[in-house]
Amino acid sequence: PGVPRHTNRLINEKSPYLLQHAHNPVDWYPWGQEAFDKAKRENKLIFLSVGYSTCHWCHVMEEESFKSKEIGEIMNEHFVCIKVDREERPDVDKVYMTFVQATSGGGGWPMSVWLTPELKPFAGGTYFPPEDGVHRVGFRTVLLRIAEQWKENKDALLESSQRILEALRHTSEIRVQGQESPPPPKEVMDTCFQQLSRSYDEDYGGFSKSPKFPTPVNLNFLFTYWALHRTTPEGARALQMALHTLRMMAHGGIHDHIGQGFHRYSTDQRWHVPHFEKMLYDQGQLAAVYSRAFQISGDEFFADVVRDILLYVSRDLSDQVGGFYSAEDADSYPTTTSGEKREGAFCVWAAEELRALLPDPVEGATEGTTLGDVFMHHYGVEEAGNVDPMKDPHEELKGKNVLIARCSPALTAARFGLEPGRVSALLQECQQRLASARAQRPRPHLDSKMLAAWNGLMISGFALAGAALAKQGYVNRAAEAAAFLRTHLFDPDSGRLLRSCYRGKDSAVEQSAVPIQGFLEDYVFVIQALFDLYEASLEQGWLEWALHLQHMQDKLFWDPKGFAYFSTEAGDPSLLLRLKDDQDGAEPTPNSVTVTNLLRAACYSGHMDWVEKAGKILAAFSERLQKIPITLPEMVRATALFHHTLQQVVICGDPQGEDTKEMLRCVRSVFSPNKVLMVADGDSAGFLHRQLPFLSSLERKEGKATAYVCSNFTCSLPVTSVQELRGMLSP
Repeated sequence: PGVPRHTNRLINEKSPYLLQHAHNPVDWYPWGQEAFDKAKRENKLIFLSVGYSTCHWCHVMEEESFKSKEIGEIMNEHFVCIKVDREERPDVDKVYMTFVQATSGGGGWPMSVWLTPELKPFAGGTYFPPEDGVHRVGFRTVLLRIAEQWKENKDALLESSQRILEALRHTSEIRVQGQESPPPPKEVMDTCFQQLSRSYDEDYGGFSKSPKFPTPVNLNFLFTYWALHRTTPEGARALQMALHTLRMMAHGGIHDHIGQGFHRYSTDQRWHVPHFEKMLYDQGQLAAVYSRAFQISGDEFFADVVRDILLYVSRDLSDQVGGFYSAEDADSYPTTTSGEKREGAFCVWAAEELRALLPDPVEGATEGTTLGDVFMHHYGVEEAGNVDPMKDPHEELKGKNVLIARCSPALTAARFGLEPGRVSALLQECQQRLASARAQRPRPHLDSKMLAAWNGLMISGFALAGAALAKQGYVNRAAEAAAFLRTHLFDPDSGRLLRSCYRGKDSAVEQSAVPIQGFLEDYVFVIQALFDLYEASLEQGWLEWALHLQHMQDKLFWDPKGFAYFSTEAGDPSLLLRLKDDQDGAEPTPNSVTVTNLLRAACYSGHMDWVEKAGKILAAFSERLQKIPITLPEMVRATALFHHTLQQVVICGDPQGEDTKEMLRCVRSVFSPNKVLMVADGDSAGFLHRQLPFLSSLERKEGKATAYVCSNFTCSLPVTSVQELRGMLSP
């Protein structure tokens, strides 16, 4: 690569996605006043392109259109062109994605939207090929047609954009209707369970045929449903659905068997061929849900998957100062001399490559057996490649294999006349050898921006794993990341969170010239993380910070008229709509998680107005929860917790005492979705004792660590035996 021919304003940005486009011949602007003023001054339409740095089709549209000098000239002549990183500015993304979904029936990235100089959308879509095809109009044609319309029919376009905006305002409003109260929990839980049960894939797990997404929100709901219906056939089915799905995902190609961690989603029914990008928010949520699977089942298989995810994040997505990076790309160069990136190139294998790397004969196996034979049989490797051509339209994976565990170690052992324990050791040896070989390949692009919300999800993953697996190292890593957030993504003067920071030169942590303020999701996921971290570490400073952030969230985002929280603050004139997300997706919607946060906050502070707020959120979403609860499984889960009342499990004792530690291990090893844990250590000046004066009345019995299970600050009889405590936690 020589000196770039073009450089635009994006060269001054910090976002890896914007920097990817800094040398396009397009005169890109970041989202901001400079671009808006230019559009008004020159009376030009705005072309808004939204994507993210690990998005495969974003790369394709850049290669085909945004790097084209000819298309760049058309864009620069007729439009003010704005690039937005959706991960950095989810507020802008959501406003215009709402428009694209409402007008086209679909959505996705890259998102392409045309706006008036007043930022009102009137046309949009996702990926456009550069030229006209049989079934699709090309990007060049769309640009020229829209430019022509603006010249010939400007008034009609402006009128249409105003009508569209009014319709969006009306349809996207979520508010409490009249005197509505929270919906009845039993009906909502049962309907959600039935809807999930109907969409469940009995063979491979998951909740659709293809594509298949991990959807931790569904699995967390099923675990809670089981916990509240343990003795019923429905409860047993809920547990079976969740555990089977988690097993099949871990065996599948969506799980990276060599480099650890999980890819974004599977393109097929069997979890085999994934889209290969790896996102931080998936790793955080999956670490948490596999930890819960281990708590419930006691099966080390699930604990191994947790260790695998956290190894990947610690090694590949961790900043040396303590934060977590956002993602790794799907595309990479197959070799150091390749001129073109391919999806999955870093992760896939040709059969002859595996044979060459694993030629050693296996002692004691059927005659002639090599390490390669054992490995290839176990992971479904085929000589001509194991990827269905229908799942590989661009032939990027032709002749390659995506590893998928086709059989258990016991079956592989039987096939080669070996002991199952021996097979597991052999497979491990193969994995280490292949990891070394893979390390020689060019790595995929790393998106090294650090987002408060996603760091929150990952802190929860480490904290919950540390508690469930009794691994202090994981708790320490969660605390290190929380300290990173407090240093780099929190403004102590204003008391507010910031959205993002970036890995700069020499690995320094940098902030953009005008820092982006935190959104609702940043507050919600960080508050959840701090509660999880307190329960795993018992450091009361995290609790104090969580309650401070909850007050700030109330101040910035609460809707006093329609109830629930807006996704964004008021007062930004460039945002045409203040929205409330109404669907749990790859991440749970913030209002879903905040219901549980508010209930936990009330338990730790005694502020019962937070319980009232939780009820108001459920009231605002009541109609949706009753009609299609499957769209909000996390909020359905919270509905049950709201009606069952959270139990405060209080351990009175010296946190360093062995008897206290044994009780804590007991509480942390049991899956009990409606509990909050706290330790009363007798320090009446401590933060918790100041918040909850009733703790001072609880005593240790016979000088031993003593547990109380309290509901609404009314406590059970004291318990000093771990067996009794376990019985109280899992009825």
